[in-house]
Amino acid sequence: MEKYKEIERSIIKKFRKEIWGKFVKAVQEYKLIEDGDNIMVCISGGKDSFLLAKCVQELERHGKIKFNAHYVVMDPGYNEKNHQAIVENAQVLNIPIEIFNSNIFEAVSNVEVKMACYLCAKMRRGCLYSKAQELGCNKIALGHHFDDVIETTLLSMFYGSELKTMMPKLHSDNFEGIELIRPLYLVREDAIISWRNTNELNFLNCACRFTEKSNSENISKRKEIKELIKNLKKVNKDIDYNIFKALDNVNLNCVLGTKKNGEYKSFLEEYDNKK
Repeated sequence: MEKYKEIERSIIKKFRKEIWGKFVKAVQEYKLIEDGDNIMVCISGGKDSFLLAKCVQELERHGKIKFNAHYVVMDPGYNEKNHQAIVENAQVLNIPIEIFNSNIFEAVSNVEVKMACYLCAKMRRGCLYSKAQELGCNKIALGHHFDDVIETTLLSMFYGSELKTMMPKLHSDNFEGIELIRPLYLVREDAIISWRNTNELNFLNCACRFTEKSNSENISKRKEIKELIKNLKKVNKDIDYNIFKALDNVNLNCVLGTKKNGEYKSFLEEYDNKK
């Protein structure tokens, strides 16, 4: 059996519960992929985006939903080694990728590292939406997973003084008719790592020029949050799940204030009406 077939089989057999089942559940529960969709699946070169591509590919071939998918790699200026690694992994996984260049790394090369990360992320998103428009896609699929959701939530609380999370899907504010979807929303990172290791795959970890040059990866806030969750799970193994469920079970009678579409509303506005 060819390697890519073994990899595909592992997703729906060995990792059926941990990956395939949760991928399908997210697609159905949050209505992420529907008949007639034209989806641009974004591949960064890491384990998450390549797994996403394989899951979408499997659904496209054998699922009941009738949709079309484009498997796209945006090259922001990777070095030759990283670029080649993405191409080779796509060949091993039998994913028909389309690569387009954006030269984002070059555009932000003279900016201070912290600001460069912000600008890079913003420019990446804009390039992806523009490419989706060019391809006639109505949805962009990204490889964010369950752990990303929890970490983002805690980062917002601890460093942004705000309770918000990474949503399973979003309408674009600037590109009408395009949605961003996250089909791996319920898949845990340890399952993705196990899938990668079982199939002896080697993906890019971080191909960013700036984290290569600096020590920022070692002191990143996201890494700090990962360690915090890891330690909390030693005390309560369900801590990450409980954080996730809390976001789906917000008691508005017991919060000081809420914000929607930029408009803040204090609990005091309705307090006296409840006497």
